[in-house]
Amino acid sequence: MRRYIHLILLAVIAFSSGRTYPGAETRAREDLFFKANQAYREGRFQEAIDGYTRLVQDGQGNGHLYYNLGNAYFRQNDLGKAILFYERAYRLMPRDADLRFNLGYALDQTRDAIPKNQSFMRMTFFWLNDLNLGELFRGFAIINILFWGVLLLRLFFQREWTYYVLFVLLFFWLIAGLSFGLKWHQLATDDRAVILQKEVSVLAGPDTQDTVLFKLHEGTMVDVERSEDGWSLVRLPDKKRGWLTGDAIERIRRVD
Repeated sequence: MRRYIHLILLAVIAFSSGRTYPGAETRAREDLFFKANQAYREGRFQEAIDGYTRLVQDGQGNGHLYYNLGNAYFRQNDLGKAILFYERAYRLMPRDADLRFNLGYALDQTRDAIPKNQSFMRMTFFWLNDLNLGELFRGFAIINILFWGVLLLRLFFQREWTYYVLFVLLFFWLIAGLSFGLKWHQLATDDRAVILQKEVSVLAGPDTQDTVLFKLHEGTMVDVERSEDGWSLVRLPDKKRGWLTGDAIERIRRVD
């Protein structure tokens, strides 16, 4: 009997020795993040980039990690990658003051002065630029609970004040729900991309022999209309359009 128990214990140990427990994984990630931060402070920016990138590839992408990557690329004078990761961070933490300043400063360093178009929807729902999707969802959920709670209360207590409260909550319920839906659609259909090369020619067609329409430089943001055979058709806010090689840009919205 003791012999069988001994064999079972050995089998369990052999099976578990190759496993990595969540606690160990968390400690390894924290250690990697600490080492990347230390490398950044000591001026070893490429080493910091490598560490942060490994965390992102491991599924740990968050606003602060993208922000750190943007800072490291900026210190490496890689303006395109810096703006790319600042923009990814901005999608997750749009009110961060340091991020806003650094992103604005990086955008000021770009060579292509292209005016931005403000759509009517963006101007009407101006608060969407200061809230991320999670915050809007939580706000909508709270208002939804309050709305249905007051509605249920009104079924049992026909008080006049419940009518006015219900009317006000209905108004905010509609606004919150519409805001959440618009934000989700805005993020899900974000086709912006950042020019990563120092200079790239925008062509009339997806062929290197086509006519050069104009040139763009690193850090400039474009909208990608479609991609095919290693080429991307891009559009600028001023309605200019053209083709460039797919490796010259990277989309802000990650598609894993």
